[in-house]
Order: sequence, then structure tokens, then C-alpha cells
Amino acid sequence: MDGLLIIDKPAGVTSFDVVRTLRRCCRTRKIGHAGTLDPLATGVLPVAIGQATRLIEYLMAGEKVYQTTLRLGVATDTQDAEGRVVAEADWQNVSREALDLACATLTGCISQMPPMYSAIKQNGQPLYRLARQGVEVEREAREVTIKAIEVLRFELPEVDLRVTCSKGTYIRTLCHDIGVKLGCGAHLTALRRCRNGLFDEVDSVPLNEIERLAAAGEDLPLLSPAQALADWPLVVIEGDVALRLKDGIAPKCGELTGQADPGQRVRIMVSGQLAAIATWPQQDDETFDASLELLKVFPAGI
Repeated sequence: MDGLLIIDKPAGVTSFDVVRTLRRCCRTRKIGHAGTLDPLATGVLPVAIGQATRLIEYLMAGEKVYQTTLRLGVATDTQDAEGRVVAEADWQNVSREALDLACATLTGCISQMPPMYSAIKQNGQPLYRLARQGVEVEREAREVTIKAIEVLRFELPEVDLRVTCSKGTYIRTLCHDIGVKLGCGAHLTALRRCRNGLFDEVDSVPLNEIERLAAAGEDLPLLSPAQALADWPLVVIEGDVALRLKDGIAPKCGELTGQADPGQRVRIMVSGQLAAIATWPQQDDETFDASLELLKVFPAGI
């Protein structure tokens, strides 16, 4: 079984719990998710199966959209509602204008400090395990991009936001930082991922529905590896070119149908199957003898 399931993750389970459940449903251990969601979070979680696991790094790179609720006036050690309260302050004088300004200052390319309660590893140890022992270590700030922050509801002390951002963004930390900007503190109380790269809520299937289908022996709503990268340009090869690709020899621009911009990643298809992914050469379109740079080859698709 090779492909992608777009799961609507329920609250109260980890992303790895989802993987563990799907290993039983799909009867394979070769499964991985594309982008961790905290246990309290719900929403879009792409899960790759079989050969599609080789695409996870590309699936994780896409833009994300989240809807979140934050509560003003209370800061916690985990930056969410599951943590211990570490500070409280008056929130009643916070205005909508002040909130808009705080969001504006956190929009664009920003530096974000990963929280201690995160899966980032230091010397092989996840930070959250150290945090549970009361140990705090130095972390390096990361550059992330917040494309937009939209205020959906302003009913103090609660605020609902819709955030469009790059991979690697901690929404808990964004909520915490908004509270710092407002001078009253804040923490995240609810989080839903509405979109992950190409895939949004309408594409997702509840985990319990997957379990039902598997128990009934019915087909799962599996997307093919090629569909997982549907926003990449598609090029087609056949015949001897396909046979050489199976041996790891990259095709030349003049040997395939389709094209892309210089440096753009493409899907290489053979007989409707994903055979490889590659980067289009930097040379201009007149250089038909230039070879694509192979990123990954899928011999089973050739």
C-alpha cells in the first residue's frame, strides 16, 4: 500500500497515536505523518504510507493555516491550557486596536523561540522531557514567516485568530508572544489546523471513519504519491528513457514531455505512475541536452 491519507486528527491523541492506529488499519509499519499536531489540537494531518513516506519532507514544506483561541491575562509554562499558570495580569483594558498592532508586529519574517515543551531534541533528548524534569536549556531562535493573522472573534478575555504561516511555526508561542506584546500575557486554549500545504479540511477524513472502513474491509480514501505533489509540474517519459531512469540515469529535457521553470521541482511520470521527483535544470529552454537533477526515484512506478 503506497499513498497518502489526509486525516482529521481528533483532540486528545498525539500525532504518533494516529500513526499507530493507521499501522493497524493498513497492516504496515511503514507510515509517517507530515507535521506534528499537539494532543489538544485537531485538524489536517497528512499521513504517508509505504513508498509515499519518502515524500514527507516535501509535504511538510507547505504553507499552513490554523484557527486558534487564546486567553488573555494568563501565561502558562507550556504556553497552552494544559500547563501550569506562571503569571496573571489584568486584561480588561486591552483594546481591539492594541491587538491589531500586536498581530501586525508579529507578521512577516520573525524570530521565534521554540518552547521548552516541544519535540525538538537536544543531545538526543526531546525538550519536553527535560521540561517535565524542571530543566530549562538554551534554545536557538528560528526564523519563521507569519503571512497573515486575522482576528475572527474579539470577546475578552478570549480572542479567535486565523493564522497563515510557514512550516516550523509554533502557534502556542505566537499566542504567548501576543500576550507579551499586550502586556497581560496569554496562552492558547484551542487549535485547529485548517490547511497543510495542498490539503484542507474538505480533503480530510476523521480517524474513526478510517478505522470503520478498515474493519469493514472497504477501500481507504488513499491518494496516490503523484496526487500528494499535485501542485508540482508534471513531465512524462517512456521507452528507453524510463528504463535508464530505473538505473538512476536522469532524463534530459529534450527526452520528456512537459517543462518547468529553471530550478523548479517536477514529478516524472511513467504510464500514469510516479517514477521520480527531480529538479529542472537552471539552463534556459534552449538547452535540451541538460539533465534533470534526480531527487528520488521510485523504481516500482517505472
